[in-house]
Amino acid sequence: MDMTQVGGAVLDGFVQRFQALQEHRASSEQLIQDILMYSKTIETGLLTENQHLIGKLRDAELDLADATKSRREFQQLLQQSESSITQLLQEIKFLKNHNPYVLVLIDGDGLLFNQDFIRQGIEGGKRAAYALRTAVLNQCGEHAAGIEVIAKIYANLSGLGRAMRRDGSLESESDFKDFSLGFTQGKATFDFVDVGYGKERADNKIKETTKWHLGNPNCRQILLGISHDAGYAPFLDELFQNDPIKHSITIIEGFPTVRELVATGVRILNLDDSLFRSDKLVDRTIPCPSSPAPNAGVIGSARVLSTATVTSVTSTASLTNGLSVAPVPIANPPTPATSVPSPAPAPATTASYARAIGNASPPPQITLPLQPRPVSTPTRSTPAKPAPWNPGPRGLDPPLQVSQTALDSIKKRKDSNKLCNNHYLRGPCSKGDACCFEHKYKPTKDEINAIAFLTRLNPCENGQECDVENCIYGHHCPSVQNGFCTHPYCKFQQEDHPPGTKFKGSRGH
Repeated sequence: MDMTQVGGAVLDGFVQRFQALQEHRASSEQLIQDILMYSKTIETGLLTENQHLIGKLRDAELDLADATKSRREFQQLLQQSESSITQLLQEIKFLKNHNPYVLVLIDGDGLLFNQDFIRQGIEGGKRAAYALRTAVLNQCGEHAAGIEVIAKIYANLSGLGRAMRRDGSLESESDFKDFSLGFTQGKATFDFVDVGYGKERADNKIKETTKWHLGNPNCRQILLGISHDAGYAPFLDELFQNDPIKHSITIIEGFPTVRELVATGVRILNLDDSLFRSDKLVDRTIPCPSSPAPNAGVIGSARVLSTATVTSVTSTASLTNGLSVAPVPIANPPTPATSVPSPAPAPATTASYARAIGNASPPPQITLPLQPRPVSTPTRSTPAKPAPWNPGPRGLDPPLQVSQTALDSIKKRKDSNKLCNNHYLRGPCSKGDACCFEHKYKPTKDEINAIAFLTRLNPCENGQECDVENCIYGHHCPSVQNGFCTHPYCKFQQEDHPPGTKFKGSRGH
C-alpha cells in the first residue's frame, strides 16, 4: 500500500472523529440549554411562591401583633373585672349585713296591747314600745345587738278608743290617744298610724308593706300581728308559693290564731303574755229592754270579716277596721210587772238543736224592735200604726226572745270551749272532728236561742237576696229603735235600715 492511500485513510478517520465530536458537542449544548430552561422555570416558580409566602408571613406577623395586643388588653380588662367583682361582692356582703332589721306590722284593731299599758297614756305607750322591742330582740339570740326593730301599728284610732271605753278598758278615749302618741315617741322606728274608718285600709297597708320589705335583703323577719283575722289567709297562701318566703314571716299571737291562718303553715309566736290581751273587746253599753217590744227581732251588730269569725258563738261583729266587739246587752231597770219565772232547762235529746229555735221559751227576754217605733204623745186616742217596713225580697227576720242568763252563759265560753254555731243551729257540723269548737255540749232551749241571737249579729253576705231558708245570719239591721240605729259601729248598709234611720255612731255610708 502506497503512502497516498495511507494518508487518505488517516484523514478520513480524523473527519469521522471530528463529526462525531461535533454531534456530541451539539448534544451537550442542547442538554445544557434544556437544563438552563428548566432551572429558569423552577426559579420563576420559586420566586413567585416566595413572594406569596412573604406576603402571608407579613400578614401573620400583623395578626400576631394584633392578637398579642388584644390579649394584653383582655388580660388587663379581666384583672380589672375580677377586681371590680371582688369589690362588688364585698359591698353586697356589707350591704346585706349592714342595718339588719326585724319588721313588726300590727293590725291594731285586732291585736290589742294589755290595758295596763293603755291606761297609763303616754308613759304606757312608751313602756309598750320598749316591751315590744325587748320581746322581739329576745327572739334574735346572739344577733340581737346588731338588729333594729321597726314597728308599725295600723288602726282606726278614734273608733278603737271608743270601743275600749265601751268595753270598760278605759275611762276616757283620750287615754288611748295618749297611748298611741307615747308608742310613737318611744322609739324612732315605732309608729302608731291612724288609718281612719274602713276595714281594708289597715289590711292593704299591712299587705303592701309586707310585700315591699320581703324584697329587701336587710329585712331578716316580718312579724305580723294578725292572729284574729282569717282574711289574711289567702294573702299568706299567695306569698308561700315561694317557699323561702315562708321562713321570713311569723304571726304574733295575742288573740288565739284562727284556724284559717294556722292552715297556711305560717309560724306562730307568742312574744309575751303580758304584752297583748288574748280576748276580744266587748261592748257593754248597748241597752236592751227587759220586756218584749212589738216586731221584736235580733239585736244586731256589724258585718264580720270572714266566715271563720262567726263559727264560734262568741265571735262577733267587726268594728273599726276589723276590731271585734261583742255587744253585751244590759237590761233596762225593771218596771213594775208581774214576775215571770225562768223556764226549766230542756232535757238533752239526740235531735238536731236547730229545731229548738222555734220552740224557745220566752221569759225572761231581751228584744229590740226591727223598725222605728212611733214617738208616743200624751193623748187618749191610739195613733195610727205606720205600715211595716219591708227591707227587701226576704223580708224581716223572725224575732228571737233571748234569756239574759242563757246569753251570759254562752258568752262566758272561751277558746275551744266555744259552741259551734253551725252544729247547733243547722244540724251536725260538716267539719266533724276537724272543727275546733264544742259539739258535745247539750244546750237548753234558751241557750239555743242565745246562740242564734249571737249568730244573727253577723250580716248575711247575700243580704235580702239570700235564698237559704235556714240561714243563721242577719238580713237587715236589727239594732234600730225609735228611729235610731243603736249600734255605734253598725256595718249594715244604709239600705238595710228603715228609711230615715239616724245613726248614733260614725259610719262609712
